[in-house]
Amino acid sequence: MKFYVMSLFPQMILDGLNTSITGRAIDSGVLSIEAVDIRDFSNNKHMKVDDYPYGGGAGMVMQPGPVCDAYESIAARCSGRPRVVYMTPQGHTFNQHMAEEFAKEEELVILCGHYEGIDERALESIVTDYVSIGDYVLTGGELPAMVVIDSVSRLVPGVLNNDESAQTESFSDGLLEYPQYTRPANYKGIEVPEVLLSGHHGNIEKWRHEKSLERTKKYRPDLYEKYMAENNNNS
Repeated sequence: MKFYVMSLFPQMILDGLNTSITGRAIDSGVLSIEAVDIRDFSNNKHMKVDDYPYGGGAGMVMQPGPVCDAYESIAARCSGRPRVVYMTPQGHTFNQHMAEEFAKEEELVILCGHYEGIDERALESIVTDYVSIGDYVLTGGELPAMVVIDSVSRLVPGVLNNDESAQTESFSDGLLEYPQYTRPANYKGIEVPEVLLSGHHGNIEKWRHEKSLERTKKYRPDLYEKYMAENNNNS
C-alpha cells in the first residue's frame, strides 16, 4: 500500500513512521510512505504558501494553488486519482471501520492542514474524506496523519507478523480487548486466571468474550450499548 502525505513538515512524517512496525514494513516493501512538501509547489521565491484570510480574522490560510498542484503531482504517478483524506477537527471521528475501509485502497493521500486551515476551493477540488482524531485542536495535521497511517497499516497484509493480531484487538468486533497475561503465572501473589492455563480453547474463548463485555461496559458504555443493540437485533 502506498501512502502520500501532503504536508508543510514532511520530515516530521518520515521521522515518526520510519520506526517500529511501520518502519520494518517500509524496509520490506510492504508499505510505501512518501511525504510531499507542499512548499515545493509555491509560486514565489520565498516558498510562501499562505496568505491573510479574505474578510479578516486571525492567522493565515494555506493557498489553493500549491495544495492542488501538489496533489496533481501525486495523481500523475498513480493509477488514477487517489482518495484524499483531509485531517481536520471538522471531520468525522476516525474509527476502526474507517481504518478497514482505507486499508482497501492501493494508494491513499493524506492532506495535513496548518495555520487557520486551507482555502476551501482546494478542499472542494481534491478532498474525498474529512477525518478527525478527536474533539480538540492541534497545531497541524501531521500527528493525526501518522495516527491514521499507523492504524491503517496494521490491516495491510504482511505488516504484522501475526495477521490474527489485527483481528482480535480492541474494536475489531466492536468491543474492547480482553485482559492479557504472560509469564510468570504468579506475580507478587497475583495469579493468572486458571482458565488460561487449562488448554481448553472453548473455555478460553468464552472467558475472553465475557471479559471483553465486562471491560467495554465499564470503560466504554457507549460501545457496549451499541454492541448489545446490534447483536440483539441479529439474534
